[in-house]
Amino acid sequence: MTDKTMYIPDLGGATDVEVIELSVAVGDTVSEGDSLIVLETDKASMEIPADQDGTITVMHLALGDSCSQGDPLLDFTTVKPMDDQSDTSPKAISTLAPETIVASNEDQALTAKNESKTVRVPELGGVSNVEVIEVAVQIGAELLAGDVIVVLETDKASMEIPSPYAGQITELLVQEGIQINEGDAIAIMNVAETGGVEPPEQQAQPMPQESLKQQGQVISQAPVQTALTAKTTRTHADHGTLKSVHAGPAVRMLARKLGVDLTQVVGSGPKNRLLKEDIHDFVKHRLNQPQSNAIESLPLIDFSQFGPIERVKMRKIHRLTARNMTRSWLNVPHVTQFDHADITDLEAFRKDMKSEAEKRGVRLTLLPFMLKACAQALRQYPQFNMSLDADDEHLVYKHYVHIGVAVDTKSGLVVPVLQNVDQKTIWQLADEVIAVVQKAQNEKLVPKDMQGGCFTISSLGSIGGSAFTPIVNTPEVAILGISKAEIQPRWDGSIFQPRLIMPLSLSYDHRAVNGADSARFTTYLAQVLADIRHLLMG
Repeated sequence: MTDKTMYIPDLGGATDVEVIELSVAVGDTVSEGDSLIVLETDKASMEIPADQDGTITVMHLALGDSCSQGDPLLDFTTVKPMDDQSDTSPKAISTLAPETIVASNEDQALTAKNESKTVRVPELGGVSNVEVIEVAVQIGAELLAGDVIVVLETDKASMEIPSPYAGQITELLVQEGIQINEGDAIAIMNVAETGGVEPPEQQAQPMPQESLKQQGQVISQAPVQTALTAKTTRTHADHGTLKSVHAGPAVRMLARKLGVDLTQVVGSGPKNRLLKEDIHDFVKHRLNQPQSNAIESLPLIDFSQFGPIERVKMRKIHRLTARNMTRSWLNVPHVTQFDHADITDLEAFRKDMKSEAEKRGVRLTLLPFMLKACAQALRQYPQFNMSLDADDEHLVYKHYVHIGVAVDTKSGLVVPVLQNVDQKTIWQLADEVIAVVQKAQNEKLVPKDMQGGCFTISSLGSIGGSAFTPIVNTPEVAILGISKAEIQPRWDGSIFQPRLIMPLSLSYDHRAVNGADSARFTTYLAQVLADIRHLLMG
C-alpha cells in the first residue's frame, strides 16, 4: 500500500473553479475513471476522474471551494504499488500538460486512443420500416455500453436499441417519427478504446479538443483517463449512501443549476432515464405545490391479495397522456361552461351535400363545420386564442388559428393539429380531417403533427353521453367537448318543434378566461352552428 496525493489537472486555463459536487467521501474505494468531484466555471462543468485505483483517506476540497490547476484534491492509498521510476511529485503532476502525462502501472503504459464508430440498427427479426418513437440521447451525451440510444416501435411491440460502445455521441442520424431498417446508421460515437502496451517514454495521444466540447459542455482532459469513462454513480454532498441515477451530463448540469436532487425525480425515459423535461416538471410541481400542502401520494395496494390479476405495462403514449393530463389538472383552475346548439338546419344541409361530396371523393362529416365555426369564434373572441407566458406576467396572443382534434386510437388518445383552419374551405377541411384521422389510427403521426395547437375539439358524439368536462390541453386555454346530438322539443312561439340539439362543453383556464367570456363564446358558437350563413360573414 502506498499513500499518494492527487492534484487538480489542467483546467484549460481556468482558475478559481468552483466545486459544485462531491462524488466521493473519505473511506470510499474508487476505480480508475470513477468521478471524484464536479467543477463548474461560468460557461461549463467538468468531472475530475480518478487516475488510478485506491481508497480515499483525506479530502482537501469541500463543496463550494474554489481550486486551480495543481491544487491538492485528495489523498488516497493505492491498491497496487506504483512504479518506483515514476515521478509522482506535485511539481511533476501539476506542471505537465495533460497530453504529456503517461500512466504508469507495473512498468507499462496504456495509450488512450479515440476512434469514431458508427452505431447501426441491429437485426430486427425480419421487421422493416420500424418507426423511431423516442431518441433517448443528445449530441454530446456520454454513454456506457448498453445505454439506450433510441426506442423503436412496430405494430406489435417496442424495442430499445442500446449502445454497443462506451463513448460520446458526436452525431445523431435519426429523429423521432422517421422509419428505419436493419443496418441503418443511427449515430456516430467517439469511442475511448485501450490500445496496446507502449514504452514509458511514448506519449499518450490527447483527445481532440473539438470532441471534448458539445452543447456548451467541456469534459476534463484529466491524466490518462478522460471523463468519457466516468461512471454515473454519485454520492450526495452529505456523503450518504451511493445511489445510481440514470441521467446524462446535460440533465445533471440542469439539475445542479436548479438545485434539484436527482434521487427525488422519477425518470420517464427508457429504463427510467431522467430527461430534461422530468427536471422541469419536478421544479414546476414543487413551485406550484408547497411542501407543507403537498398532495399525499396514493397508497400502494397489492391487488393480488383479492384475486388473480394481470399487470400490463402502459405504452408510452398512455404514460405521456397521463402525465400531461395530471400536470394540466394540478396547474390549471378548470371551469366548464355547458350549452346547446341547434344543428337541425346544419345537419339537413350536410345531408343535401352528400352527392356533391361523393363527386369530390370526400366524406363530409359534422367535424369540418365545427372546425370552421370554432375558428370564427376564436377570431371573434381572441382571449381564447392565446396562452399564458411561462413568466406568468404576459399573455401570448396568436395571430394564427391552429385547431387540434382529439382522436381515439388503439394506442391511446392523440391530438393532431390542423393548420390555419380559418383560411380553409369546408371541403379542404373535410379532406384534411379524413387524412389526419387515418394517419392517427395507422400510428403514422410524427411530433410536428401534434404541435402548435391554439384550441382543441374533443367529440364523443358518435359514442354517446349528454355532457362531460374535458381537460384543457395546456398551454392552450380552452377545449370544446361535443356530446351526442338528440332530437328534443323546442318552443317556436306557437308549438313545440322537434329539433336536433347538440350539447357543448367548454372547459377553460380560469386564469386567462372569465365566466362571462365563456358564455359569450358558446352562445356565439351556437348561433353560427344554428345558421351556417354566419360562416359567410366571418
